[in-house]
Amino acid sequence: MADFTNIRALIIDMDGVLWHGTNPLPGLSDFFQTLRRLNIRFILATNNASLTQSQYVTKLANMGIAVAQHEILTSAMATALYLAEHNNPATTRVFVVGEAGATQPLIERGFTLTGLYEIKKHGDPSQKGADIVVCGKDQTLTWDKLATATLNIRAGAQFIATNADTTLPTEYGITLGNGAILAALQVATGVAPISIGKPEPIMYQQAMLLLGADPAETVAIGDRLETDILGAVRAGIRSVMVLTGVSTEDDLKTSAYQPTWVMPDIIAVTQALQKMA
Repeated sequence: MADFTNIRALIIDMDGVLWHGTNPLPGLSDFFQTLRRLNIRFILATNNASLTQSQYVTKLANMGIAVAQHEILTSAMATALYLAEHNNPATTRVFVVGEAGATQPLIERGFTLTGLYEIKKHGDPSQKGADIVVCGKDQTLTWDKLATATLNIRAGAQFIATNADTTLPTEYGITLGNGAILAALQVATGVAPISIGKPEPIMYQQAMLLLGADPAETVAIGDRLETDILGAVRAGIRSVMVLTGVSTEDDLKTSAYQPTWVMPDIIAVTQALQKMA
């Protein structure tokens, strides 16, 4: 496996790379100390849309790691930016299946959020539903949320997913991700969502703009082959797959695309970065 070279910026996944749920993975503090010492710029870019920037900053602080809000990019933030680029927020109504991490970026961009059972009704202009349904990971998921999303999509609302991860690594093991919620809505509506998060290249492209980094000097770090690594391939950047999350070495044997490097954990990544210094 080739040594690290010409790495000036990192786009780092969090779940399964830095922690499992609320449990930090070994080597977390040394990893970030190395990034700061080597002046390697980074964005923590996660498909998990349940938390806000400030909530992620607090989560890392509770693990002894200090990061700034501008060093966090979630798929919900990427979704809000994408929608603002393609719609007028002042006149666009959005229903969200999600938590604060999904709603706050939309509010900050100026979108109007609709409530439960606010549905467009044919022939009744007083009944205003959503123009767009956004679905992100939601631990407060209810039947009413799913029903409202279904009714809006069936009434013609655009269906947008922050991400399509089918599973999520936690301190309890691997559980369901946002893709499982999307599957229910797709079956109920017959409409497939447009997904903004990884493996679409949008988040990586946004992260490189925030970093002011060239693709040739940027590396993505992730644990999931079909999102983190495929997204890096589509964005034209190198990647590291760590084996502390979802994907395994066996998965690589049948994959049509490959990471640039495979490492057991962030301890190994830290050691490789230190050799580069």
